Amino acid sequence: MVREVEQAYKLGIYPYFTPIESAQDHRVIIDGKEYIMIGSNGYLGLAADPRMKKAAIDAVEKYGVTCSGSRFLNGTLDIHVQLEKNLAEFYEKDSAIVFSTGFQTNLGIIGSLGGKDDILIIDRYDHASIIDGCRLSFASVKKYMHNDMEDLERILKTLPEGRGKMIIVDGVFSMEGDMANLPELVRLKKKYHARLLVDDAHGVGVHGEKGRGTCEHFGVLHDVDLIMGTFSKAFASLGGFVVGEKDVITHIKHMARALIFSASMIPASVAGALEALEIIKTEPQRRQRLWAITERMLKGFADMGLDTGYSNTPVIPVIIGEDHKCFAFWKALKERGVFANPVRTPATPPGRALIRTSYMATHTDEDITTVLNAFEVCAKEFGMIK
Repeated sequence: MVREVEQAYKLGIYPYFTPIESAQDHRVIIDGKEYIMIGSNGYLGLAADPRMKKAAIDAVEKYGVTCSGSRFLNGTLDIHVQLEKNLAEFYEKDSAIVFSTGFQTNLGIIGSLGGKDDILIIDRYDHASIIDGCRLSFASVKKYMHNDMEDLERILKTLPEGRGKMIIVDGVFSMEGDMANLPELVRLKKKYHARLLVDDAHGVGVHGEKGRGTCEHFGVLHDVDLIMGTFSKAFASLGGFVVGEKDVITHIKHMARALIFSASMIPASVAGALEALEIIKTEPQRRQRLWAITERMLKGFADMGLDTGYSNTPVIPVIIGEDHKCFAFWKALKERGVFANPVRTPATPPGRALIRTSYMATHTDEDITTVLNAFEVCAKEFGMIK
């Protein structure tokens, strides 16, 4: 890896750890130059919203900058409890618990629930936090082919009836931008007496009539046992959460090492998440705008003949192929004022490096036109289209 990094630096195509000098909005400043940002997960464009800033500032004024301890001991504030109450009501679930990061949330849920006699069944494209959570648990792990419900059922048929089983899946797959087949997953989990955990990090605030994510989108909100989400994307804050049955959440609260042995969400993040939740509830026009942009981008890429995989969300990959070609394509976009994310293995299969693009409700029509034009020019230069 060190040699690969050094080589990329020498070629001028190293794309990671780029310092941004402004708020994470539809346009950002890098090295004093303005770029259109299509690499952010801030889907609703709330990072620079004045209401979000004020909520964070007010929280710091009242509570200070940190809680100086874990939730389990001295680190629980009244606003943590309020956020959990509001999330449970939002999802029409019994209870909720918040973690300091989304990654820790999956580590905490899976690590505390997966016992030595249990079996965890995961999609091969599930997020790294799910994979690591499985490794931390004492459960056996089975993987099914990506979004292949026949392969999932093949595995479920082979599992002993007397063992605990939990299917774990991303609601929206973070690199490919496609959605899990939740109606079929619910059918299978009922048929084979399993539980279902949906990581909806990229779905909450974006999908569903009320912004409650892919479970609401597919009409299975009350059939999914546990719904996990993050505050670092549509919520424009930092942290994670899980909602579900009271007894299950209570178990997680008292057994999740990622919760008990980590400092709690800082006051500014909690206040930001509370404010964002109210905006998600009351401003559906943000989702409507985001989806209009998404449809335009999907159509624009399709008209050019670019491969966007199976994406049907605001996460739209453009499949490039080899790593170095992908990095060079990223650099060519950046030279034209567009900042995107190059993604390579292990986040994608070998030979399937891609430019991961994602969109915000605050992108302007001019932004989108510029992005499409930049992709067309670059794709022609790289021989991807005529």
